[in-house]
Amino acid sequence: MKRLGVELIVGSVQESIEKGRVKEETGPDASRNALQTVTLLDTLKEHQIDAALGGGRRDEEKARAKERFFSHRDVFGQWDPKNQRPELWDLYNGRKNMGESFRVFPISNWTEMDIWQYIAQEKIEITEIYFSHERRVFNRRGVWLADTEFVNRLPEEEIVTKVVRFRTIGDATCTGAVLSSASNMDEII
Repeated sequence: MKRLGVELIVGSVQESIEKGRVKEETGPDASRNALQTVTLLDTLKEHQIDAALGGGRRDEEKARAKERFFSHRDVFGQWDPKNQRPELWDLYNGRKNMGESFRVFPISNWTEMDIWQYIAQEKIEITEIYFSHERRVFNRRGVWLADTEFVNRLPEEEIVTKVVRFRTIGDATCTGAVLSSASNMDEII
C-alpha cells in the first residue's frame, strides 16, 4: 500500500463477532460469508465511503453475472437486481443519494482466464498462494475444501493430501480448490 500511495481500510468480521454485531455460525456448512455484509456496511458508514472496490468475476458465482460495474446499494446496503441502472456503451451512473453506496466491480465481466492473461501481459507480481501446493483437503459434495481450523469437517469426510490450487482466494469455509499441478502463470494459462 505504501509503494502505491493508497490507504487500505479493513473491516474485521472477527471484531464484528466480538462486538456482538453478528453471531458466528456453527456446524459443517458454517460460513463467514454472510457475516461480511454487516462488517462491510459498518465500515462504509464509519469511514463515510461512497464506493467500495470489489474483485468479483462473473464466473465465480451465478448471481455475479447479473452485477453491473457500478452496483447501486440503497441506504440499507441492499442490492436490487431488478432496479439496476443500465450501463450502455460503458457509461456509468454514479449518482447517489445520502447514505447510498456502490460496490464497484471493474472486472465483473472477466473470467478467471482473462485475469491470468492480464497479469501475464502486464507482468504483475503476485503471491505464490495462487499456485498449486500440496495440501491436506477433504471432499464435500464434490468440492475439495482445505483442512483448516475454520472448516468444520464431518466424521465421514476423510482428509487426504492432494496437489491443488484455489481459483480465487476467499473464505476458507466456502472456497473450494481444484486439482491442479500448475505452479506458475504459464502453466495455468
